[in-house]
Amino acid sequence: MGKWQHLKTIILLPTMVTLIIPTILLLVTREINLGWFLSYPLSIIPTVLGCTLIGIGLLLLVKTIQLFAKIGKGTMAPWDPPKKLVVFGIYRHTRNPMILGVIIILLGEAVVFGSISLFLWFILFLIGNHIYIIKAEEPDLIRRFKEDYPLYMKHVPRWIPRLKPWTGLPCEDSEKENGSKSS
Repeated sequence: MGKWQHLKTIILLPTMVTLIIPTILLLVTREINLGWFLSYPLSIIPTVLGCTLIGIGLLLLVKTIQLFAKIGKGTMAPWDPPKKLVVFGIYRHTRNPMILGVIIILLGEAVVFGSISLFLWFILFLIGNHIYIIKAEEPDLIRRFKEDYPLYMKHVPRWIPRLKPWTGLPCEDSEKENGSKSS
């Protein structure tokens, strides 16, 4: 896949979910409640909390996209998935940090705007992805990565990150690139 195709994939999927759909929801519902009608200085709390969540989500999204491209040799798009199983960085703590990043961004947007419709979008996106991951993505990953993925599934949780990174499956390419050794 060329750089332009890769860039379109990176822009298309997260932009649709985190910017276009929330913007449409806010325009249609006119449901913007910055500060949650709290008096100053309490009104700052939801904005700071929401922006912090958005920042954490963006960081996760950027880091995981980089790992998919560099180590996995693919993208987040179902039509161009990673060719190699990525078990490095945040992927040693949770199996789905990319979607987790998007989910955290959506929660942050709901908090910033004090919007029930954005919160419902967050819930719908979370449930939809949970079902998709269980019914489609994980069976495909098991098929593609044979016994490595079931072993990974056994030790690394789907959503809630484990505190200590799992080191059961070394990612050879990433260790060569970063000059580290397998634990």
